[in-house]
Order: sequence, then C-alpha cells, then structure tokens
Amino acid sequence: MPVDLGTLGLAEGGYLLIKRALRQAGADREVSVTGTAAELDVDLRAWCRAEGHRFDWRPGPDGARGHAVVLNGGAEAGRWAGAQRAGEPGASRPDTVAEHPPRYWGLAARGAVVEAGTPEFDFHLVDKIEVWSDDAARIYAQAVAAQWDPETAIPWDAAFDLDDDVETAVVQIMTFLIENETAALIIPSRFIAQLHPHFREVMQVLAVQAADEARHIDVFTRRARLKRDELGLSTIGGQASLKTLVDEPEFAIASFLLSVLGEGTFLSLLWFIEQYAPDPVTASVVRLAAQDEARHVAFGLAHLSQHLGTDASLRPRLADAIRRRHEALRQTAGLNAEVFDALLLMAAGSWRHADLREGYRRVLQLTRDMDDGRRKRLMRLGFTEPEAEELSGLHTRNFM
Repeated sequence: MPVDLGTLGLAEGGYLLIKRALRQAGADREVSVTGTAAELDVDLRAWCRAEGHRFDWRPGPDGARGHAVVLNGGAEAGRWAGAQRAGEPGASRPDTVAEHPPRYWGLAARGAVVEAGTPEFDFHLVDKIEVWSDDAARIYAQAVAAQWDPETAIPWDAAFDLDDDVETAVVQIMTFLIENETAALIIPSRFIAQLHPHFREVMQVLAVQAADEARHIDVFTRRARLKRDELGLSTIGGQASLKTLVDEPEFAIASFLLSVLGEGTFLSLLWFIEQYAPDPVTASVVRLAAQDEARHVAFGLAHLSQHLGTDASLRPRLADAIRRRHEALRQTAGLNAEVFDALLLMAAGSWRHADLREGYRRVLQLTRDMDDGRRKRLMRLGFTEPEAEELSGLHTRNFM
C-alpha cells in the first residue's frame, strides 16, 4: 500500500497519512512511503521505533531518492485488545443504558470505546434502578429551554412603597426561602459527584437543578435587600429540619424527601406568595422560581415511579423515612413563628381586623393545599389514600 507524502514533513501531518495506511493494511502488512521532505528517512525511522513498527529504507536506482517500507507491528491493534464499548450513545431503548456500568468505564462518554486497564473511579451510584428516569433527557431539554436571566426577567426597577411592617414580612419570607433553597442546592450537588457519568442525563438534570437553586438564592437575596440592608431570622427548628435532608445518604430517599415532599410543598408556598405578593418584584421572583421547582418535582416523581415499578420494596422504605424524620424533629418547633406571622401579614395586607382575619384564613388554606398536594403525589407513587393521609400529616412543619 503506497503513501506519497510529497513535500509534506512527517511532523507536519505526514504521520497521520502513514497511520491511516497502516490501519487499513492491518498487522504484519507493509506500507511503502515516499516523499521529498528533508530527513524523511531519519524522522520516519525514529517514529517507527516509537510506534512499534519495523522500518526499512530502500535506496532508489542510479542514486535516485529511495523510499521507506514500514511493516505494521500491530501495536495499535494490540493496545485496544480487551477494550469495551460503554453502552450506546442514545437512550431511546431500555438496553442502551447499562444496568450496572462498571466503575472502570470512568468518565468515558456513553458509547465510547474504553481502553482496557482504565483506573476505576469511586462512584457510589452505579445502579440504574437507583437513579434513572426515562424522562431525564426530556426534563433536561425543557430545563435548558426555560432558563431565565434575573437581570431581564424581573422588574427590579418597578416603583413601589410598602408599609414598613409589610416590607419586614417580605424580608423574613425571603430569608426563609433562601435558607431552604440553599439546602435544595447542596443536595443534588452532593449526589452529582457520586453519580456514574454513564447516567449523563440524570447528571445533567441534577446540575440544572443546582443552577436553578443558585439563581433562586440570588433573586431572593436581592429582593430581601431591595429596601433593607439586613435579612431576617433563622431558627434552630428550621435548620434542624433541613439538616435531616442534607444528611440523607440514599439518593432515592433524599429525592423523595426533597423533591416530592419538600419542593412539592414549596410549590404551594410559592404560588401563595405570588398570589398575595404586595409588590411586582416579589411576585416575579417567586413565579419564576415556581416554574423551576415544578420541573424538580417532576423529575423526582418520574425517577421514583420508575424505581418503584421495578422494586416495590422501596415504597415501605420511603414511608419509614418520613416517620424517622418526623421522630427526629418531634422536639423542634418546626416553622418559626416569624415566618408564619409574616405570611399572615402579607396575605392580610394591613393591620385591620377584618384583613387579619382574612389573612389567617388564607394561610390555613395554604396548609390545606400543601397537605392535599402531598397526598396526591404520594398516591401517584402507589401509596393508598389512608397511607398518603398519614404520611402527609407527618411531613415537617417547616414545609421543606
């Protein structure tokens, strides 16, 4: 098989033409190389030695420039002996995503050929059933398309002037939201580092969730400081409740407690704040955050539904997780009084008796809406109506 390099030097890309010819010829087959570049024979001899090929220079007749003969030593083919393809790139069929991708696939893209001897990575989440959802790719694409820019999506310059007490209530609510959204950022971020990259769609969904929460923290903080320099209060009970989420080691249970119950409950809260927001900035930040949180809940439900479809024994473990968390938080105060009072005053809009009575009624309706939403999501996961009623009643009073 002849290769004519012309004036092209070996280091200028000529070696690629020779490699291609050797690959096409196969092991133990010869390739003839000609060219006029200076020192071609010297450079090619050194390259063959490094690549494991046999080199022979044959002079031309009557003093004419000779040519090289390279015998394929088979080093390249030998290097990839025992290599394994890491599944298939897409995820359109159930069998394209491995049930138990080996740790030595490492960071290889799904569908890539992995060289034998690759070091193992210490990924903990390596079983498809634990993390996978067939809806992950769709949810990720939807999340990317729905990203919003805080600078342009929120009317920061809108003119409004609230009563001092109402503004204080909004600041306290924003402080509460920031604290909870910080937990919701930490949890998916922690699991991303444990997830086998073979499940890239799930990794991407979790990454977008973390980015969403980072943006929520930003806009809630900016709203809290729009009229004030200081934020509100953080309580022991609230932080203790969130710590049980942050400390949960199992992905499925953490997803259940955070996304299905916590963020699901938070959706009702965000919609409530939007409905009774006293200013356009507050309404905008919670409305946009709720759009993101709805996707987080959708992924949690999709993933857990698929997991339960294969392993029904997960369901009682989910129930036990709610009960354990309830017991762990039994002695805490739950939702701090300042947040409850702030929600009531915001919903009332004034200190008039009739408005306060209406604000109180609205907050009680919010708690009923939260409970109703939790029950429905629990029943979507296969819990009976009595089970859903019991478990929803045990959910933390801190909402998340």
